Amino acid sequence: MNKQLHFVTAGELLALMERREISSVDLVRMFIDRCKALNPRINAVVTLAEDRALTEAAQSDRRRARNEDVRPLEGLPFTVKDTLSTQGLRSTAGTRKLANYIPERDAATVAHLRAAGAIVIGKSNVPELGGDIDCDNPVFGPASNPWDLSRVPGGSSGGEGAAVAAGLNAFGLGSDTGGSVRIPAHFCGVAGFKPGWATVSRSGHLPPESASSPPLHNVATVGPLARCVNDLTLAYNALKGPSWDSPNTVPSPDAQPERVQLRNLRCALFTAMSGQAPPAPEIKEAAERAARLLSKRGMIVEEITPPIAESSAANGRYYSADGRRLNLEWYGADLQHCRPKLMKLMVGALAGESTAADFFKASMRRDELRSELAKWMETYPIILTIPCCITAFRHDAGEEIEMSGARWHRLAMIWPTVWPSFYGLPAAVVPAGLDRDRLPLGVQVVGRAFEEERVLAVTRALEEDLGGFQPPPL
Repeated sequence: MNKQLHFVTAGELLALMERREISSVDLVRMFIDRCKALNPRINAVVTLAEDRALTEAAQSDRRRARNEDVRPLEGLPFTVKDTLSTQGLRSTAGTRKLANYIPERDAATVAHLRAAGAIVIGKSNVPELGGDIDCDNPVFGPASNPWDLSRVPGGSSGGEGAAVAAGLNAFGLGSDTGGSVRIPAHFCGVAGFKPGWATVSRSGHLPPESASSPPLHNVATVGPLARCVNDLTLAYNALKGPSWDSPNTVPSPDAQPERVQLRNLRCALFTAMSGQAPPAPEIKEAAERAARLLSKRGMIVEEITPPIAESSAANGRYYSADGRRLNLEWYGADLQHCRPKLMKLMVGALAGESTAADFFKASMRRDELRSELAKWMETYPIILTIPCCITAFRHDAGEEIEMSGARWHRLAMIWPTVWPSFYGLPAAVVPAGLDRDRLPLGVQVVGRAFEEERVLAVTRALEEDLGGFQPPPL
């Protein structure tokens, strides 16, 4: 078996199985063996489902051999972020309260992928409750970046970013509230996609909905990470759509990026925003290079800042309006076992708790801002921007990072991924090469609500022009 087969795209693996050049059992064994070999170094996959995955792979191979009921992702091995419930497989969200939790059913998105024929081979590492952009928790410890083991893979879908980059799966399933898919994609040099709100169910995400902030349900989405944009599209088409326990998720047609006409499509480029942390020069340059490449394809690219200046403050008011009270009630005495930074975040949010009237005001203001941006995006349906202000930082970097002579909290670095989530828009990140430290960096494409197809089309074009995924030096 080709030793580089673990870096082959999901689409190519499906074609190999279709031609009977490899079996699903072969693939599951290959990826699980690679997890066992590399995981002691990167700690990306924290729970394996070896026996069950091999049983399902054998069933898949028999189905394909009979050419009966062959499904779109038949026999394809994938991993799942540990904040998403998986039936019969430990799901911890990186917190001691759930250290031995085994769900009775899959999260809706996991169920959709399994119904499409994909096979869960394991769960991937996260920061505790998905609450940071490192990837450390008190249950499993930190995950590392395959490009530099002294650095973080990003968060909160950091284990997925590392696993995809290291070739531990065919693709990964993450979730994204303020960049949790896109930041690991940027840090690890892979492709990541956050669908717009209401196209993909988030039911089955941990902590349970009864214990999480109400605004979270209107911001967070579930999305894939992969080694190419075509694989993001494959996964998204299987993920999307409603489920019985997801009343806010609507049906939508399959994305077919190849049918999107890019010529004369208007695009706004912006790389900085007043009052926010500045990007590292090489990240800014990558976005500007991407803009030039889109112009060569006939797109109309203008450097202009969208009307999102209020988004950071409005997001803060909206997201913390309930003071994390439901989280705190759910944790109870177990809060003392959390990472100190999570405990500080929880208690600090409670100190600023708002009234119900304040929350409704914040919600209405969010709707007004979304309408204003939607009107502006009638002229600029695509926004090209940076995914983060920095590349992967060291495990021991601390909470503050110096940029342009000023010190910023590291969470201030992620404003470029926070605002698309606040507005509920689809957004994707694709690799754009390496910086001077040989660390990956990416570019981000944001589209209008329910225009996932167009976002995937633009990112696919950029992937072709920028070079796409490169294997890390493991």
